[in-house]
Amino acid sequence: MNAQEAALNPTRLVIAAIIGLVILLVLIIKFKIQAMISILIGAIAIGLIAGMPVEDIVTAVNDGIGNTLKGIALLVGLGSMFGAILEISGGAQTLAVTMVKWFGDKKAAWALGITGLVIAMPVFFDAGLIILIPLAFSLAKRTKRSSLFYAIPLLAGLAVGHAFIPPTPGPILVATMLNVELGWVILVGICCGTLAMIVAGPVWGSVCGKKFYVPVPEHVANQEDYDESKLPNFWAIVGIILIPLVLIILDSVTGVIPALSFLQPVFGFLGEPFVALLIATVTAMILLGLRHGYSTGELEKVMTKSLEPTGLILLVTACGGVLRYVLQYSGLGDVIGKAVSSMSLPIVVLAFIVAALVRICVGSATVAMTMAAGIIAAIPGIAELSPLYLACTTAAVAGGATVCSHFNDSGFWLVKSLVGMDEKMTLKTWTIMETLVGGTGFVVALIISFFA
Repeated sequence: MNAQEAALNPTRLVIAAIIGLVILLVLIIKFKIQAMISILIGAIAIGLIAGMPVEDIVTAVNDGIGNTLKGIALLVGLGSMFGAILEISGGAQTLAVTMVKWFGDKKAAWALGITGLVIAMPVFFDAGLIILIPLAFSLAKRTKRSSLFYAIPLLAGLAVGHAFIPPTPGPILVATMLNVELGWVILVGICCGTLAMIVAGPVWGSVCGKKFYVPVPEHVANQEDYDESKLPNFWAIVGIILIPLVLIILDSVTGVIPALSFLQPVFGFLGEPFVALLIATVTAMILLGLRHGYSTGELEKVMTKSLEPTGLILLVTACGGVLRYVLQYSGLGDVIGKAVSSMSLPIVVLAFIVAALVRICVGSATVAMTMAAGIIAAIPGIAELSPLYLACTTAAVAGGATVCSHFNDSGFWLVKSLVGMDEKMTLKTWTIMETLVGGTGFVVALIISFFA
């Protein structure tokens, strides 16, 4: 049976997809096979069972890897280097310390939530948490409150920035697969993320802080506070972080407002995501690196080391692109599209459900985003949807990939060990917080999609 005949047999296509996805999940969950290998094997299995000619499967693999990587490789690399400079310079601490001063101890939870949100955009979640958690403990020690009162808002902010707002890799890879401008993704992500941070951060953190008393871990109880005299300037940090966001948004705005169309050629170039992020990275090298005593050689080592984790992100994402193209070329995208139409299920809702199911089964937010984006991108007519609706779909995928963090998520164990909780309390606090982040972000995205 050739691909055209397979495309006329929806039952075989659905069976192929189910078997392929089951193989993928079993390899990851049961046999602990690396996600990249598992996704690739699952995608190839779908193609073979669906009856795709071998040459078509090879074409889908090549197109999936090439078309996916060309959209995100530079952004993930530049974002990693940008975040590394922000980390070593003390920029993250500057934001946190200054925000806490402005808000005061009574509203410090809000300051930590906002700081976490901003920091997680250029800095990986794990790094941001390790850098900033001592400040949460310091506040808990000073106010004699449960450390959850401050840790949960910080974690919520970090989770929001990590999931919803570029230049963090997750929404970039989803936006690339759905072919939506990052300017729209940033605007929708900020709307979804802000409300999600409030609900899951200060609000839920206050509940957790009153209900569960978690003392400051002994190994950090006697740490000294930050030496603020050695930290970089607050406004310099804010300005540098805003550079890529503002340029990308201006590119989108000047493209849709006729009165500003004369600026489009300029911001069309400066707002190109890799150009905007390159400008921010070079600015950070100068203002946060060279001016703070780092030599070019030291910066080169720091930036090179920051690229080590990007290989895994890029390869997993590329294999998600393979899954997308196999689903599309096999004809399964048409089947999914017809099924969605018959159920009258909005694509935004479908995107959230698919990402949430994968997240619950696999644990990895990156894998959940990758698989969900691949499935949604294969649905016919996606390219015809408005940029705003596609940005809402991107946020829905991010929300689904955030909910229900539990034992199969590395973030669960990192938070448990750093905050000093047992598994049961981590489920009652962190897992609910992650679900509030993803669920609230999805609801906001769904509401916005009604106006798209």
